[in-house]
Amino acid sequence: MIGDLKLKYPLRNLILEKIRETNTLTDSDLMNNLEKEGIQVTESDVNKILLDLEIIGLIRVNWVSKDKRRIEIVSMSREDLV
Repeated sequence: MIGDLKLKYPLRNLILEKIRETNTLTDSDLMNNLEKEGIQVTESDVNKILLDLEIIGLIRVNWVSKDKRRIEIVSMSREDLV
């Protein structure tokens, strides 16, 4: 439970879904999208989730500027899945 909001599924899945909707977005855009849906989450929690998703190999995070990151979905071919 985050704040007073009960999520239907884990926050990690929700964040991954948001990234998949656009294929590429910045960390500030992600935070804004979550806030628009009424989900209050700390930047620290988002950073941990992004790190987990990057370690798993689902996303790639690159620094665009000193305080801005670009988050993108990693495209996988059929050969990668076998």
